[in-house]
Amino acid sequence: MNNLAILTGAAFGTLAIILGAFGAHALKKILTEDKLASFETGIKYQMYSALSLLVIGFNANFNLKAVQWSFYLIGAGTMLFSFSIYLLSLSQLLKTNMRFLGPVTPLGGLMMVAGWICLIVSAVN
Repeated sequence: MNNLAILTGAAFGTLAIILGAFGAHALKKILTEDKLASFETGIKYQMYSALSLLVIGFNANFNLKAVQWSFYLIGAGTMLFSFSIYLLSLSQLLKTNMRFLGPVTPLGGLMMVAGWICLIVSAVN
């Protein structure tokens, strides 16, 4: 499990760097300021999650259920949160209505918060 957390964190981090460069160079001229800011928010939170998953992978005891849940919730929450923001930000460019993703973003955020709470629980036990 530790290696899976490290692998997921490294993949999230790599993708955050790639998408950040893409946003700064290719999307800067195409997206509105608001859409670009939203896109960058997705990148920031993805990178925060990448770093947290790396710390969890290198340091946490995956024998604890709370640590396992933390990994699952932060990983899945990041995918829902950041990727829904990316798609919502790019919806006009892709000429696709992505409004149905609106509720997905806060659900992903709640999952990330729950993952952090699981970390707190694992530290207290």
